[in-house]
Amino acid sequence: MTGGRPRGLGNQGLGVAQVVFFVVAAAGPLYAIAGGVSTTYAVTGSVGVPLSFLVLAPVLALFAVGYAAMSRYVTNAGAFYPYVANGIGRASGTAIAFVSLVAYNAIQISVYGLFGWSVSNWLATRFGPVLPWWPTALVTAVLVGVLGVLRVDVNAKVLGVALCLEVAVVAVIDVVLFAHPAGGHASFASLEPATLFTVGAGAVFAFSVAVFTGFEGAATYGEECRDPRRTVGRATHIAIWLTAVLYFVSSLAMSVGAGPDGVVAGSRAEGPALLFGLSAHHAGALFADVAYFLFMTSQCAGLLSFHNAVARYFFALGREGLLPAALSRTGRTGAPVGGSLAQTALALVVIAVFAIAGGDPVTQLFAWLGVTASTGVVLVMIAVSLAVIGFFRRRTEVETAWRRWVAPLLAALALTAILVHFDLLLGEAGTTPLRWALPGLLLVAGLAGFGRAAVLRARRPDRYARIGGPVAPGEPEQPREGR
Repeated sequence: MTGGRPRGLGNQGLGVAQVVFFVVAAAGPLYAIAGGVSTTYAVTGSVGVPLSFLVLAPVLALFAVGYAAMSRYVTNAGAFYPYVANGIGRASGTAIAFVSLVAYNAIQISVYGLFGWSVSNWLATRFGPVLPWWPTALVTAVLVGVLGVLRVDVNAKVLGVALCLEVAVVAVIDVVLFAHPAGGHASFASLEPATLFTVGAGAVFAFSVAVFTGFEGAATYGEECRDPRRTVGRATHIAIWLTAVLYFVSSLAMSVGAGPDGVVAGSRAEGPALLFGLSAHHAGALFADVAYFLFMTSQCAGLLSFHNAVARYFFALGREGLLPAALSRTGRTGAPVGGSLAQTALALVVIAVFAIAGGDPVTQLFAWLGVTASTGVVLVMIAVSLAVIGFFRRRTEVETAWRRWVAPLLAALALTAILVHFDLLLGEAGTTPLRWALPGLLLVAGLAGFGRAAVLRARRPDRYARIGGPVAPGEPEQPREGR
């Protein structure tokens, strides 16, 4: 604390474009399309993947309505948990804080597995010997940690350049695939409802949500925005529709380029290489090599973006006494040094454990932690939607009914319907205890959060009263439960 006010992050210099760079880079358009979309085709066996993005985008946009409305009254680097603390109660907010921390650490660390594998395969195709995945992952974790303690606007510039290059390459690939359809005739059968709304539709939506993960992180940068009351909401809506368009067009291009009858088989046989193989066939090997290189840099951009978000979660929880105060330490640049170092250390430990155990970087590290993360993110979004309703119920005049409860309620119902299918991401019932053990980490985190809140309420009521931070003057107060 300084002068009775909570410690803050760096200068408020971020605008809408810079926040969009962070959140869209976290979604990683190129690696989400090459890796995530091809995986969705392969695992679900559904040709209707493009249609799933058209259906899912409005659901996420519904969530963003309430999320953006609440961002005008609650500005906190902890993003989701202050919303829940102010809308439902401080104990629930603390539980969501711990769930969010597990989920976002999981997704950040999971990408190190994919990146290590990508670099290893790239080097093997050019130099012969196969390099283990984990040295690359460890070195990259250190480099990301170094960037994480720099000024946030420097990180935004790095991500902005990477994102623009990714989008340009994706656009070229899409044009090439549409111009060279399988069999010489473009088929849009993947847009027919019958291809999506089958027994496996839930699994398709579950994977598609996982691909979208990252768009919801705009509020994490609220304290560093020039105008958080407008920036967070605008950046979130832009991120949703930008990624939705990219994923829809690109997944449709894959279906057209490989053919509706061949895209599933090709994805199962080649994985991410399907997209680059099609590119090489029609646009030449040089372009495919450039695209694959940007596929790797896309993963780096995602790693940096998620690292920044996780560091700010650590910062916010340390500042409010939910975790050790050392995590709230900031450097001369205003970056959350304590949180950045903690996230880097955790990543290095997990990578080392998987390396020592001989774990597979993609099917285990990337897939297992990715499932845990996407499940946690949907749980948190449901809680936030309900929190929006609770936050505005005492002050109905400050926002329209659509923003206060209609859109948040519809979002909560739709996200809950999606969540019940997330267990499919870990395979068929009975195949592995990880089907329940990994999502169980989220339950443990939530219970730990409730326990921490109970301890603070009994022993440090002053700290307990500060959970969730201040609300904009003259706006709805926190629920009485937390007082």
